[in-house]
Amino acid sequence: MIRATGLVLARFILVACFFSVANSASAQVTAFRQAVAESVARDTELAGFYRDREFQGVWTGSDSAARNRRNALLTALADAGAHGLPQAEYDPDRLMAELRAAQAPAQQGAMEVRLSQVFLQYARDVQTGILTPGREIDQIKREVPLRSRLSTINAFAQSNPAAFLRSLPPSSPEYGRLLVEKLRMEQQLAQGGYGPVVPVGSLAPGASGAAVVALRDRLIAMGHLGRTATQTYDATVQSGVQRFQQAMGLSVDGVAGSSTMEQINMPMERRMQSVIVAMERERWINRPRGARHIWVNLTDFTAAIVDNDRVTFSTRSVIGARDVDRRTPEFSDVMDHMVINPTWYVPRSIVVGEYLPQLQRNPGAVSHLDVTDRAGRVVPRGSVNASAYTARTFPYAMRQGPSPRNALGLVKFMFPNKYNIYLHDTPAKNLFGQSVRAFSHGCIRLNDPFDFAYALLARQEGNPEAFFQSRLKTGSETRVNLNEPVPVHIVYRTAFTHVTGKLQFRSDIYGRDAQIWNALAREGVAIRAVQG
Repeated sequence: MIRATGLVLARFILVACFFSVANSASAQVTAFRQAVAESVARDTELAGFYRDREFQGVWTGSDSAARNRRNALLTALADAGAHGLPQAEYDPDRLMAELRAAQAPAQQGAMEVRLSQVFLQYARDVQTGILTPGREIDQIKREVPLRSRLSTINAFAQSNPAAFLRSLPPSSPEYGRLLVEKLRMEQQLAQGGYGPVVPVGSLAPGASGAAVVALRDRLIAMGHLGRTATQTYDATVQSGVQRFQQAMGLSVDGVAGSSTMEQINMPMERRMQSVIVAMERERWINRPRGARHIWVNLTDFTAAIVDNDRVTFSTRSVIGARDVDRRTPEFSDVMDHMVINPTWYVPRSIVVGEYLPQLQRNPGAVSHLDVTDRAGRVVPRGSVNASAYTARTFPYAMRQGPSPRNALGLVKFMFPNKYNIYLHDTPAKNLFGQSVRAFSHGCIRLNDPFDFAYALLARQEGNPEAFFQSRLKTGSETRVNLNEPVPVHIVYRTAFTHVTGKLQFRSDIYGRDAQIWNALAREGVAIRAVQG
């Protein structure tokens, strides 16, 4: 078990003045600086930093500034596990032993550079993540806001060291809430976690006995049920099941059926993996999201407008299907306009992958779509011999004009991007009744697109509904620019918090978080149980 970090860190404050380079003889100073220069020779950015300082130390002096930097770094490294980082990689105990052992100027010079390298690695990890997301999963198109190593260590050298290190993790309210929940779960895990699993596949109101007691105790441990001695699946237990179902994004019927029971029996360690992955994902977007922004959580099948960390509008969404080539990618961009009564220009992949085979079997297939040439002119179906072409040589495009039957519905919301992903209406309203809504080719369909449009237009139109409807009634395609472009973040979170701090969990629909956890584990990230 690992004790609370506040107690662990006290010993690092005892790190004393191991070095007296500033007061050494000239030969010792020269040997120290030469060791620094040799140690950074292959590290261009650090070499530039030390060259500008004439190879003087940052960490290894006898002055209070160097001592404060050492203590602040060792303290931060000792607390790295709290952030879901691979604490063994930084190994503060070993660093302290090496510090004590470094007596000769050459050893001290090498140790100086080693501390800078460990600092920079920790700073990068806690600030922008351990992993490079696109290397792990191709459909994560996120541009991680990496900071320059040179600017990071320059800023550190000129700052209060403890305050600087505290400023590195994401400052978003979500990261703070996840951090608190992770610590709470670590303490609970040390005390037994959620307790014994429920030993049956399903339970319904009215049941009683040992299985109900196990269900009751597990709901209490997870925070969805207050203290009660009931041994019957009564209204109290049913309410707890409903709260659990709400927090898991399940159908809220109060019945612990097979899908609900599977989630109830999920080990606490698995839940903690989701939280740690969510913290890593939060580091990947460690930059301002925008006072107003659009937040699309793929696993939650929702799209929301967020103002100052408060959801002011939310609607159900349909996302890309599970097929590898249809999954919705993750990225951030900026929405700058909407199109009312849009034309659907069918993506090339759909034209040749789905519609061309249909046209080859039946020239009259997909008659609701126009076939067009390279100039955008409609080509009569009778002149198109689809059987004469392959997917590579088919020279035509396809489109669908504005109408209620248009695949995009009556409005689309544009944040132009190379992935051709956007938010839009749909005529297939029945899909929003499903609890798992992964059916599209990748774009995000909205259940309430008109209300979404009104919410966006409210900042620039006195009567946004009347404005929107007047353009809609023309039946003509109309572009409406947003006076204030809105950042859009398409994210994938199987663990996230409500603004009250309550944890929510969702299924790993594309299996991405399992892949990310495995990658984190390979880097040395581990589940901790913390006492105190």
